[in-house]
Amino acid sequence: MDWYKESNESVIKSLDTDQNNGLSDSKVTSLLEKYGKNVLKEKKKKSMAAKLKDQFLDPMIIILLLASILSMAIGEVTDSIIIIAIVIVNAVLSIYQEGKAEQAIEALQKMASPKAKVIRNGKIMEVDSQNLVPGDIVELETGDIIPADLKLLESTNLKIDESSLTGESVAVEKNAKDEITTDAGIGDRTNMAYSSSIVSYGRAKGVVVETAQNTEIGKIATSLSQVEDEETPLQRKLAQLSKQLGIVTVVVCAIVFAVGYFVYDFDALNMLMTAVSLAVAAIPEGLPAIVTIVLSLGMGRMAEKNAIVKKLLAVETLGTTTVICSDKTGTLTQNEMTVKKIYVDGTDVDVTGTGYKPEGDYLIEDRKMQEDDIKSLNTLLHIMSLTNDSKLIEEDGTYKIVGDPTEGALHTAAGKQDITKDETNQQYPRIEEIPFDSERKMMTTFHDKFLTDKVVSFTKGAPDIVIEKCSKILIDNEIKPLTEELKQQLLNKNSEYAKQALRVLAYALREHEELPSEITSENIEKNMVFVGLSGMIDPPRLEVKDAIKECKTAGITPVMITGDYLETAVAIAKDLGICTDDSQAIMGAELNNMSDEQIREIVKEKRVYARVSPQNKVQIVTALKENGHIAAMTGDGVNDAPAIKKADIGIAMGITGTDVAKNTSEVILTDDNFATIVNAVEEGRIIYSNIKKFVSFLLSCNIAEILIVFLAIMFKWDTPFIPIQLLWLNLVTDSFPAMALGVEKGEADIMNRAPRSPKEPIIDKNMRLSIIVQSLAITVATLFAYNYGLNHFDGHIESARTVAFATLILSELLRSYSVRSEHKSVFQIGLFTNKALVMGTSLSLFLMLAVIYIPGVNDVFETIPLHLEHYKVILPCALLPFAAGEILKAIKSKK
Repeated sequence: MDWYKESNESVIKSLDTDQNNGLSDSKVTSLLEKYGKNVLKEKKKKSMAAKLKDQFLDPMIIILLLASILSMAIGEVTDSIIIIAIVIVNAVLSIYQEGKAEQAIEALQKMASPKAKVIRNGKIMEVDSQNLVPGDIVELETGDIIPADLKLLESTNLKIDESSLTGESVAVEKNAKDEITTDAGIGDRTNMAYSSSIVSYGRAKGVVVETAQNTEIGKIATSLSQVEDEETPLQRKLAQLSKQLGIVTVVVCAIVFAVGYFVYDFDALNMLMTAVSLAVAAIPEGLPAIVTIVLSLGMGRMAEKNAIVKKLLAVETLGTTTVICSDKTGTLTQNEMTVKKIYVDGTDVDVTGTGYKPEGDYLIEDRKMQEDDIKSLNTLLHIMSLTNDSKLIEEDGTYKIVGDPTEGALHTAAGKQDITKDETNQQYPRIEEIPFDSERKMMTTFHDKFLTDKVVSFTKGAPDIVIEKCSKILIDNEIKPLTEELKQQLLNKNSEYAKQALRVLAYALREHEELPSEITSENIEKNMVFVGLSGMIDPPRLEVKDAIKECKTAGITPVMITGDYLETAVAIAKDLGICTDDSQAIMGAELNNMSDEQIREIVKEKRVYARVSPQNKVQIVTALKENGHIAAMTGDGVNDAPAIKKADIGIAMGITGTDVAKNTSEVILTDDNFATIVNAVEEGRIIYSNIKKFVSFLLSCNIAEILIVFLAIMFKWDTPFIPIQLLWLNLVTDSFPAMALGVEKGEADIMNRAPRSPKEPIIDKNMRLSIIVQSLAITVATLFAYNYGLNHFDGHIESARTVAFATLILSELLRSYSVRSEHKSVFQIGLFTNKALVMGTSLSLFLMLAVIYIPGVNDVFETIPLHLEHYKVILPCALLPFAAGEILKAIKSKK
């Protein structure tokens, strides 16, 4: 039910309660049984057994397990144990990296108010908020966390901070008397108070209308549990690659076994052994572990640049991002209201500085204001400081506001001219007041002997109302008549500021011979002297404009999604370069009446979404994804959490972000800096480029190994390798160069390229050609060396296998240098510019020599020590694939 559209009488009747006496104990007990506790439900956590099951359903893992079983069956126990160890290590690493989504629900639960003041049985009492039920009458005062969704019955000067729900920093004025008949977003439901929001000013009484999962924050929790984790593009591509390799492996193994056993009449056990060798050769066993390690290293580099990545594969996803959906408040802006404009004595004054720190200058036409330039300014700043209930405090060099952010901005503006609240309150103490209320949209305070011997009242409020209540104006500290012409100038100035998305307040004063005996709005707030206007805004972060430009250069579309007003959102978006025209903006309420198809069309054009609900944010992200985008969503509030989870990559603010946003996201920005996203995107692109390099390296090596074994059988030769040799080669010898390729420095133009299409295969046309050429070259070189070994030296199979083993390893190590660039020669980029690769290949070379020359070890691997005459064959053969790769790059670069 849309409670905000219902009258208070209708709500009280629907809930069968009493506004004055509340519910009875028996009624509460009955309703608790019906609705349950006022707590959010926990999402069921995935069991360890389920996580293990997911790991062992991977196609590559299944093939390795089958290979292990076959090895055990034919007596190759060592091979079997090694394969099992590989599978277990991979599973442990993967489970360790799995998500943190359950923590989002736990964080939401902690936001609940532990106690609530309710009226039951005609008495006011304090109860645990979890025991609230629909129909309970709740009393609220300043500082209270609202324990459930309430329909306001009574309110006095009520303001509520709904930033945890809407993301907006300005407290919302509430009024129980407001009647709303049309659809309204959460931020516009002024007769409601929502769970987890905070009363920042005033007091109220309300009736509980929704509890637990039915509250607005409960709906967010529900949507978080309903949004399932989706695979990233790299996960999908690697899964597809695994399936393809699995199919190829099964087919090739079947062909080899059939040809060997049925055509060539080879021994069945021997052919089973050969099939195991092929299965091992076909699968790049080190690939999952190497991808994990390279992404982990990327995570470390990103953390150094203030971006903490919680999920490994999110590193790659950042590099494919095509659109960044960003919350405005606290993400694109500073979440600190700042006075930017003052109008006094008929003069525009620009105020520099941002945030709550009282440092900045007052400028007139870009010139620093002199002391006597504007005589009435001192009076205006005193009014801003005195008609103020907030406090500006300093903690460890950081300035914070206690109270309303708008009033806090006024303190900061006055402080820039050395006018502080403590001094002004001491000099001109408040002796009486007429509090602010949302109907008159003003507040008035009384002070004794302000610059005269008289009592003076200061009024602050909405410009159109304050101006209308004035009959005079202060110019150069002299009171003059407020003519219709001057009044229109003031109204025009207010309109001018409002169009700049500034929140405008007006200030006035009135002198009294003594404190009036009748202090009412009607008696006091009239015939006042107009003093000036102030215009404030939550300013953009200084570095964001450049970050937006970099995003566009990189082919990434920035989008603003905010709960703020349309005019404010558009002004900020234009200033930052997110949009150029008003037509690129839309209200969230308009999306509510659109079909999914219509929203998919809308998101193609719109760049700014204002007054949006949490569900609107999810709709926008969903539509962008359905249009083929890789969507990132940034934010800091509870209201951002569902969309953060729905996005391909969720990014939360580390300083101002709520626990819910942080726990739901994949990336946390420790400096709350939008520009950090650009660095993370660049790092993601570099990592993906490097992953392609080592995938190309590993696949060319593995395909060559398949061809070598396959063709050897077709030629009726003994298998060139035993399974343990191929395992050692794939997991140890190849892994170190592959990992080193993962830390290659990015190419200079990587952020000038358009994002890759999500549909682009990991193996593109150029990479496919390179893999084919290299695989064939390595195959030819190794088979030649193997055949030479069979027919020369001592003719022993161990000797020929060792020659083939060494040739294959050396050719693959040289391949790791060639694959570093798709177009440039290794001699152009420098043989030793990747120190990690030099170390990795040196280590692989050492390990190759270890299994060949160390007694006992070479018995396990069935190798023999090689001599100089062997290397006269091995080295030329190993250089052949390297030369082929360099020649291919030279040909491509000339085209």
